[in-house]
Amino acid sequence: MLNIVVINDDGWGTAGIRLLAKEMTKMGHVTVVCPDGARSGYGAAISTATPMYLRRIEEHDLNGAEVYVTNGTPADCVKIAREYLFRDKQIDLIVSGINHGSNASVNTMYSGTMGACLVAAEKGIPAVGWSINSHEPDVDLHWLQPFLVEVTRHLYEEGIAPRTCFNINAPVGEIEGIRWTRECVGHWTNELTEIEERPEGVLKAWKLGGQFVNDEPSATDTDIWAMEHQLLSITPLTIDWTDYGSL
Repeated sequence: MLNIVVINDDGWGTAGIRLLAKEMTKMGHVTVVCPDGARSGYGAAISTATPMYLRRIEEHDLNGAEVYVTNGTPADCVKIAREYLFRDKQIDLIVSGINHGSNASVNTMYSGTMGACLVAAEKGIPAVGWSINSHEPDVDLHWLQPFLVEVTRHLYEEGIAPRTCFNINAPVGEIEGIRWTRECVGHWTNELTEIEERPEGVLKAWKLGGQFVNDEPSATDTDIWAMEHQLLSITPLTIDWTDYGSL
């Protein structure tokens, strides 16, 4: 039986991780290790100045899974699983998500969901990340559900190359197919919205937001294009960020 660790960056109790954990029990024994609250945008950040704590959730309905939460980041969750919970046994697979919100294009580098997968890849653990293109907490996941085990199992059994992981992004609604993709070239604009109310002595205050701009809207091989056409996007990622063309 596979030892599967399920992680996310949205925190314990969200619909995405609950569905993912339940589905992964069809592939093996599931141990959930996730933050105790939202850690979106944390990327592969780790806790270096703050002690981390771990507690076990005893009451849940996740088909026999073990569930743990921590005050750390998604990347910390990988380290806690490997160094503590699985110190005497092997983690066969890490599955991260289902993230509420797309992690396509440049969002990948900010993503705590994919940050966990990249740390797993650095540790030599096969990893797959799942996201859906909606931030709504009650987004309809039933169209995605049939693909979770089928695609994850296929990727695992085909073999995930060392230092590599997979970033899977799903459209909202009916999924009409699956497409291998690359990251779309894009950027964010108008990211700072000023907040009028601020503490005394603070010159400016903002909240972060903005609009995503697709810099290659006519390209048909990207993750963004796939989701716009109701396709499940699968993008292989590597932890090697070297630009070999510039060497």
